[in-house]
Amino acid sequence: MAKLGVNVDHVATLRQARGTEYPDPVLAAKIARDVGASCITVHLREDRRHINEDDVRRIRAIPGCRLNMEMAATDEIIAIAMQIRPDQITLVPEKRGELTTEGGLDVVARHVFYKELTKRFNDVGITVSLFIDPIATQIEASADTSALAVEINTAAYSEARTEKDSIRAMRELENAVAVARALGLIVHAGHGLNYQNVSSVAAIDGIEELNIGHSIVSHALYTGFPNAVATMMELMEKAATRHKSKVLA
Repeated sequence: MAKLGVNVDHVATLRQARGTEYPDPVLAAKIARDVGASCITVHLREDRRHINEDDVRRIRAIPGCRLNMEMAATDEIIAIAMQIRPDQITLVPEKRGELTTEGGLDVVARHVFYKELTKRFNDVGITVSLFIDPIATQIEASADTSALAVEINTAAYSEARTEKDSIRAMRELENAVAVARALGLIVHAGHGLNYQNVSSVAAIDGIEELNIGHSIVSHALYTGFPNAVATMMELMEKAATRHKSKVLA
């Protein structure tokens, strides 16, 4: 079944709102790891609106914590990643005015660039994942960069407002996962997933990890961070178990 990667960006967002030293995303990362999260994800943005370099370094130093650093392919952030050496980097597009990441990378259009950058990271032992929309040509181009993984953008599914749109988006995700797996890629997924919509995605065969942040941090306001992480993991496990039972039946 899919494992849970917990994004702690919005713990830092709350801290930055008042310019205090709390809440600490590093403490949230430790809690998530102790509860059973498979990795901790942070997005070190150009504008440093939430996570900063010190956060990334301190999370990297947590014993037994696998760190996935989301980042745009800019010279400054590439240099920081090369210094900190996270376990994995996930390349994402980034716009200064966006509220959150808008759409996936265009790996087809910048194939040579991403292929060369992937090699640079691979050469120093950093795993590379590419955040892409569920489009076959983008998946094929990603596989040709030597990236180990892709993260499929689930925004179309999570933002669907009609049953028809939801069904179509789910089929696109299922097809994308099948294509990626056939090409030998590890498949992650995420964007806009929450406690109400995660089950259908968690039940898709072939997804190894879901990266979820905003909904977990929001839920933690009511139930506490350990419970918020554990509840999400429980929903994912139940979805995978139900799907397996249907297949075996």
